[in-house]
Amino acid sequence: MPDQTTTAGPTGRPVRSSGTFQLGERTVHRLGYGAMQITGPGIWGEPADRAECVRVLRRAVELGVDLIDTADSYGPEVSEDIIREALHPYPDDLVIATKAGLTRSGPGQWMSVGRPEYLRQQCEMSLRRLGLERIELFQLHRIDTKVQAEEQFGLLADLVTEGKVHHVGLSQVTVAEIEAARSVVPIVSVQNLYNLTNNSSEDVLDHCEAQGLGFIPWFPIASGVLSNPGGPVDDIVTATGATPSQVALAWLLHRSPVMLPIPGTKSVAHLEENCDAATLPLSADQMASLDRAHANS
Repeated sequence: MPDQTTTAGPTGRPVRSSGTFQLGERTVHRLGYGAMQITGPGIWGEPADRAECVRVLRRAVELGVDLIDTADSYGPEVSEDIIREALHPYPDDLVIATKAGLTRSGPGQWMSVGRPEYLRQQCEMSLRRLGLERIELFQLHRIDTKVQAEEQFGLLADLVTEGKVHHVGLSQVTVAEIEAARSVVPIVSVQNLYNLTNNSSEDVLDHCEAQGLGFIPWFPIASGVLSNPGGPVDDIVTATGATPSQVALAWLLHRSPVMLPIPGTKSVAHLEENCDAATLPLSADQMASLDRAHANS
């Protein structure tokens, strides 16, 4: 369940100002880090500067991040490998969330594979790559329409029973699919596309609020035309001195107490900018302006 309090964290740890959320049995700060970008172009292969990506991950933890989201398909495998290189042995309070269910054949190419034996194999491989005995949050990256959904959910339940997975999440799902999954296995989070310019998952966010599920918006920074001169983001940038990305993230954090944004970057400077968004206050009028723009997106 969400903790709506947002208290300032220790000096130098701005993420602690984002408030906390009870993700199953684990408490995390609501502004996390998404590790998709620490790969090559098209989310394929090695990044141009692996050492900088290692620095980004270590700096994220220094800034208070305790939720890092990745997937076996990022690279593939590259993101998980770099996370282990940068952070293993992991801090006790760090939750690493990974995903399985998408396979890769090249840059920018993604295909759903939800056969239970494949999902089990990918879970085992993620455990090995990350150096974990149990994955704290294991997410079904996509429901494979070629496989009975109940079989995919059942495999996730088996992994929990076997102690390989602690908590289960879903990605890019409808309200009906969430409830179908919950009839088979407890679900603690949903990761759907959502940002200032995309409101297609508004009903899913409302459902997550009602049920106390974490909502992880992927592609959280997408101000797009809203940041054009004279637009609502631009007005707030002018008034606050914040960047458009910081306004977009601050809006997400203010939008709902179950919101867990995971902005990603392979630059330490950009990471620090994103984390500072946790400390950006938005007035009621500013929120109303952004809400109206979002509703019309």
